[in-house]
Amino acid sequence: MKRKVFALVLVFAMAMSLAACGNNEVENTTNDMTETVTDVVEEVATEAEDLTVGVFYYSFSDVYIASVRTALDAQLDTLGVTYQNYDGNSNQTTQNEQIDTAISQGTDLLIVNIVTSGSVDSSQALIDKASAAGVPILFFNRALAPDGEDAAVLASYDATAFVGTDAPEAGHMQGQMIGEYVVANFDALDLNGDGKISYAMFKGQEGNVEAIYRTQFAVEDADAIIADAGLEKLVYFDESNADSYQVDLDGNWSATAANNYMVTNLAQFNETQGNMIELVICNNDGMAEGVISALNNSGYNLGDGASTTIPVFGVDATDAAKQLIEAGKMTGTIKQDAEGMAACIAYLTGNIQSGLSVMDGTDSYNIAADVANKIYIPYAMFTVE
Repeated sequence: MKRKVFALVLVFAMAMSLAACGNNEVENTTNDMTETVTDVVEEVATEAEDLTVGVFYYSFSDVYIASVRTALDAQLDTLGVTYQNYDGNSNQTTQNEQIDTAISQGTDLLIVNIVTSGSVDSSQALIDKASAAGVPILFFNRALAPDGEDAAVLASYDATAFVGTDAPEAGHMQGQMIGEYVVANFDALDLNGDGKISYAMFKGQEGNVEAIYRTQFAVEDADAIIADAGLEKLVYFDESNADSYQVDLDGNWSATAANNYMVTNLAQFNETQGNMIELVICNNDGMAEGVISALNNSGYNLGDGASTTIPVFGVDATDAAKQLIEAGKMTGTIKQDAEGMAACIAYLTGNIQSGLSVMDGTDSYNIAADVANKIYIPYAMFTVE
């Protein structure tokens, strides 16, 4: 049994190391390796004990989370565990109650995509519930504490782990992608000929570590590349907005919020006024979709080769975003590997199912330097050449 579990580790580690290939190679490589991971999981499942699992999502409506749910369902089916998915509907109280109910019903494992990202109080409360019941708890995707403070939370219970991403990485990658694009296309982007590129920024959620770093580094890193080329740095389109971003006030990273903002923006900032938004940066692909819808309604980004295209950048590489990029309506995105995240969660679940420690055999994973039970799934750039 341990030999099969170790084989799964090696396969997954290979998938993660190859994920740095970039562009469309990432999708093909990840798909091939995920199929192999699934084959090994299926072998493990033939000898493992039954397990009842509760999977708690912060919101079913999040596009990226929906892709993780689809991938994780397939992995858990292969493992042969009994599982139930719960929709927290962006409400921490609702999620807490769902977890209480699952524990009372004898659930053996909690897999949690926490609602209140970055809150020590919220994450510690869930760990305490799990610890008191003697139930392992795996967290994924959404940070448990402010940057640098999650080590103590994760160390408070030996039957827990976190599977997520290195938060600054997506921002750095997006900033590099944007900076290089602006340098290569500066004159075409400068619609009013003022020698500057006016940008809009859509932030998914206040207080969320991923949103904070994506918002910061997408601009900072792009500006560094643009300045090195001897060009003017990006300028936020609305000088009256000191934050230099517009945030989804509901914290849902939603297409609807971004669309509403962009429709309002275009009424005041447009080519007729000579102050058109010339580039759009979004914390995720869902918000990018909402922006593109607003641009389409104003005659932009139609993908017909004739209309003006305002470059729009996102994060996640959802299927919808990839289709928009291939259609010429969106410029680029950063792949957040839903399949890889699901495969890693399934591996840890397999450990628990097999009576092993949560982090057994994970030496080949990308583990945080200062947190022994925190696994990073790498990002990668996605564009159409």
